[in-house]
Amino acid sequence: MDLLNKIKNNKAKIGVIGLGYVGLPLVIEFCRAGFAVTGFDLDQRKVELLKKGKSYIKHIPASQITLHATHFTPTTDFSHLPDMDCIIICVPTPLNKNREPDMSYVFSTGRAIAQHLRKGQLVVLESTTYPGTTDEDLKRILEEKGLKAGRDFYLAFSPEREDPNNKDFSTSTIPKVVGGYSAQCLRAATALYDRVVTKTVPVSSPKVAEAAKLLENIYRSVNIALVNEMKMLFDKMDIDIWEVIEAAKTKPFGFQAFYPGPGLGGHCIPIDPFYLTWKAREFDFSTRFIELAGEINTGMPYYVVQKTIDALNEKGKSMNRARVLILGVAYKKDVDDQRESPSMRIMQLLKEKGARVEYSDPLVPVCRGHRHYPDIDMRSRKLTPAELKKADIVLLLTDHSAYDYQFIARHAACIIDTRNAFHRAGIHDRKILKA
Repeated sequence: MDLLNKIKNNKAKIGVIGLGYVGLPLVIEFCRAGFAVTGFDLDQRKVELLKKGKSYIKHIPASQITLHATHFTPTTDFSHLPDMDCIIICVPTPLNKNREPDMSYVFSTGRAIAQHLRKGQLVVLESTTYPGTTDEDLKRILEEKGLKAGRDFYLAFSPEREDPNNKDFSTSTIPKVVGGYSAQCLRAATALYDRVVTKTVPVSSPKVAEAAKLLENIYRSVNIALVNEMKMLFDKMDIDIWEVIEAAKTKPFGFQAFYPGPGLGGHCIPIDPFYLTWKAREFDFSTRFIELAGEINTGMPYYVVQKTIDALNEKGKSMNRARVLILGVAYKKDVDDQRESPSMRIMQLLKEKGARVEYSDPLVPVCRGHRHYPDIDMRSRKLTPAELKKADIVLLLTDHSAYDYQFIARHAACIIDTRNAFHRAGIHDRKILKA
């Protein structure tokens, strides 16, 4: 196979479609391995920044872009697709307002590839999706011009497993699951990823690879829902869930710690379970367990808002016109990624109840442009004694390392801590409430 020889000798031209939190790290790994990489994205701003050697993702320094500039060409021009030997799709798969899969990005990308598809190319989908997307839906789109998967071109699915800012694992050190439409498709895709990751894990089909990614994240969703529900119960019983978890962690077998929070965020856990529950309807099957976990997790922002209302009432204040300072709008600690952040939902709920909401996040200077929250358009406030003192209540939603928790505790009148951050910092004060 000519493609295998090109991959083996680093002569294959790699095209990565979607230069976000999944696509850009993949670009860097292929460049590092010595491949010529073209990055495709519809966002002209991203492309221009990359051409200037700049990064728009916090945990990817600009030096990584400039270091590999000779191997990397960012563009918005999809007419270069025929020049690619391997095309990897890394576009978003969000939910629509009805919490159903929005496949528009994948399918429109598939149609763009189909317009330029030639014999001998490998197409790999990495976007998380429901089983059957690759070898049913995407295959049908790619074959519209007459070429056949497994005969004229190669088709595979390999789920992304990015965890932004993870200090222990990176794109190259996380094992890569790969499922091909045919044996030859699997062989080509495995050969490609073998060049940039420490271990590939071939499976029998794209459906198995798609299902494996869903299982990984549903496992986390269900366990987080369990601990969130226990947190709400233990709160009524005057039991500290964080202390309970620390005690349970001492068991050396049969227990893995999961932690409660203000809701789920990021590009995987809040979304992936709903892809499977949606697909299950096609088979007249109700995923009750998964859906219950989803209900609990999506309800957590309401719980946090109610705790805020209760705390204000204790101070003799109403939520209407109350000053609420949010600490952290990124979906998790020490990243600038706001996708699906529970902070957005909480901010919206607070605003609907008449609160005057501000936020401070050292990694997110501007909070705007969110698909489901178009009315949120704010700038981060600098944390000063005056800013903290004027807030009726401070709500910690993301426990960034950059926060000076002693400083915050010293100047804030009332704090709701959804991450146990102040306790971990050794601060014990009656004005700090856990939620």
